[in-house]
Amino acid sequence: MQDLLSFFEPVHFIDTPEAGQYHPLQWGSHIQCASQSTFDWDIADMVIVGCGEWRGADRKAKYSDSPNAIRKQLYSLYHWHSGINIADMGNIVQGATLGDTKAALHAVLQEIHNAGKIAVVLGGSHDLTLQQYEVFKRTEQMATASVTDMLIDLNDADEINATSFLMEMLTGTPNFIAHYSHIAFQSYYAQPRMLETLDKLRFDFFRLGKVREHIEDMEPVLRTSNLYSFDMSAVRFSDAPANVNGSPNGLSGEDACQLTRYAGMSDALTSFGIYGYNHLDDTHAMTAKLISQMLWYFVDGYLVRKTEARLSEREEFIMFNVAFTDNDTTFLKSKRTNRWWMKLPDQSFVPCSYNDYLVASNDQIPERWLREQERLL
Repeated sequence: MQDLLSFFEPVHFIDTPEAGQYHPLQWGSHIQCASQSTFDWDIADMVIVGCGEWRGADRKAKYSDSPNAIRKQLYSLYHWHSGINIADMGNIVQGATLGDTKAALHAVLQEIHNAGKIAVVLGGSHDLTLQQYEVFKRTEQMATASVTDMLIDLNDADEINATSFLMEMLTGTPNFIAHYSHIAFQSYYAQPRMLETLDKLRFDFFRLGKVREHIEDMEPVLRTSNLYSFDMSAVRFSDAPANVNGSPNGLSGEDACQLTRYAGMSDALTSFGIYGYNHLDDTHAMTAKLISQMLWYFVDGYLVRKTEARLSEREEFIMFNVAFTDNDTTFLKSKRTNRWWMKLPDQSFVPCSYNDYLVASNDQIPERWLREQERLL
């Protein structure tokens, strides 16, 4: 871990006067910070890394102090999750070029991944998601990725930036994306051809209305994800006033917290990033407060993750045998967490929702079943 310290700013948020003193039950008294003499990297379950790099969205943008604005709210929350250890490495030092900053962020995320810990990135512009993906690409590991964003950043550009990075992530070669899901896009901002491209690649995309109507259906999507990236533009302006380039429509604050809780519950997820927040546009720090609550719920979900049974422990599940159309299958429901799985014809089990079970029980084919079958072909 000592080798990583050169990538970080010398002064940590916890060492600044504004950090103040925290109640023994607040997160500020429980999060380990790299500048503290008691810091122990080995016992951490997840590691927070700040990176205020915005040059991927605006070449002239200054390095942002937004990660510390989030910490100010996060550290004041109360700690309800005993047994979960969180480390905060601080903020990546701005590089002379955008590429230098990204290289430093990648090196840190790679080390966190190699140590078997969960990385939590506080961005920065959305193109920093590529550094989350590079961790899997450099080690040639296939990754299932999910992104929540009102836009689909698949623009064709001469260089990789905040509006085009998905093109590199999803179509670059060699490619290590096993599957991709896009959550809460807004149709009037999405080019139809972008959706056609995602569909041809057998990727999934969920428009805002569907997500808000049945948000519980996003839990199986995030349960299989190794990488999750959340752009704050997906949250409606009234709930996140810092979204000056956002939309009057979008996810509610409650929706955003629910999604991050689902992400924390995922056994597969090792990399989580929140992007698109600029504290200079944040009225009364409301968006920073929302992001801190999203992180609180991410940890809350992680607590559920640690209690889930393995599928091989069948006594921990309720089994439902269902016949629909010409198919006979089995649904499993966890007694511990109430999560669902369904069996495919190849005898594998995939995460699903209660709604999938209801559809099958009404002698109809669940859409999730069809999509999984398409991907097996």
